[in-house]
Amino acid sequence: MTSDFSAFTTTRRRFLKGTGAALAASATGLCLPALAQAQEITIISNLSNVEQRQILQRLASEYEAKSGAKIVINNMDHEAHKTAIRSYLVVGAPDICFWFSGNRMKAFVNKGLFDDISDLFAKENYKSVLGATTSAVTVDGKQYGLPMGGLLWGLFYRKDVFAEKNWSPPKTWNDFLAFGEAAKSAKMIPISMGTKELWPAGGWFDHMNLRINGLDKHIALMDGKVPYTDPMLTPVFDKWNDLIKAGFFSPSHSSFGWEQAGAALAQKKAAMMDLGGFVRSAFPEADLPQLAYAPFPEIVPGVARYEDFSVNSIHVPANAKNKQGARDFLAYFYKPENLGAFLAAEGAIPPRNDCPPSKDPLVNAAVEELKKVVGTSQYYDRDTDPDMAQEGMAGLQEFMVKPERREQILKRLEKTRKRIFG
Repeated sequence: MTSDFSAFTTTRRRFLKGTGAALAASATGLCLPALAQAQEITIISNLSNVEQRQILQRLASEYEAKSGAKIVINNMDHEAHKTAIRSYLVVGAPDICFWFSGNRMKAFVNKGLFDDISDLFAKENYKSVLGATTSAVTVDGKQYGLPMGGLLWGLFYRKDVFAEKNWSPPKTWNDFLAFGEAAKSAKMIPISMGTKELWPAGGWFDHMNLRINGLDKHIALMDGKVPYTDPMLTPVFDKWNDLIKAGFFSPSHSSFGWEQAGAALAQKKAAMMDLGGFVRSAFPEADLPQLAYAPFPEIVPGVARYEDFSVNSIHVPANAKNKQGARDFLAYFYKPENLGAFLAAEGAIPPRNDCPPSKDPLVNAAVEELKKVVGTSQYYDRDTDPDMAQEGMAGLQEFMVKPERREQILKRLEKTRKRIFG
């Protein structure tokens, strides 16, 4: 998914060399000097944004001056980190590490590799400012990380186009159907969609399922506890099929990606697009003030509002040497003014609602929208097993191209679910 953070200057070879030294020292009973100092706090990050790395270092230096602790930050390549974390969480764990919330976090929680930091949540009263986002780092009622910057998914549109056409963002399913017909009458694609990368189809499914079945049933499906042939999904695919037949989506969407679909929105060829805030990258700088966000419309009256809010996260490994020091630094790092400055560097949406206002009106709008959200999921490929996600998104894209194959597709996905989840 596009929301993953990527590369920094530390090379894979250099990191693995360092990890190997730590493993060797552990195996021979030696203790590295850095790990021997109880007051030292070690951090492994995978930040690609230069300004974010600078802010993290600044906050670490400020904390060192206040506390007398020594903070060592190791920045490493994103892809190397995705592999290395499986090893260093077992042997040679840092005190703090960056990762992803949701299912990717849960995989390490289930192996006992992330520490329960519910005590930090209680002490700092984080639930009162995180609201629904708390669920992103919660497993069985306990918290195992702090949510970081996020992407709120929804329908994006151009304010000038809607003003010119006298349109309003659709709030109900009937509104949405009427809007689509109006867009087609205006010779515009109602919903711009590019599914070459597969995951945009997964995002559309998320919204449909959340609006029809709610969060608990959606997550049960993602966890492999509900069959893909379950009757609860019938109205999801029925209504989706109605949109496909009515020509709501970009023709030949499987042949191009989200960036081309975003360009169609920017160029006024399409009326709306279901995506995260990074759709801004498809817009010329001069047109960005016209970009606006609207929630996905209600489908079943009475179903609470749940949204995809993809958030990265920061954790204390279960095998950390200095767990208390890690908690103390995280409490400082996670202060609203500090977290706000850190996230502003990449234009991410703060998970806590008391951070200073952003210079970006889209970020501020998302923060306000999050206050209305009852619960959050991550995104299809973050909420379920990676192998299931790949098969699932391919199946959802296929459904959008050939909806008549729905029964075969869902049977195939059910076979995959049984193989993966047992």
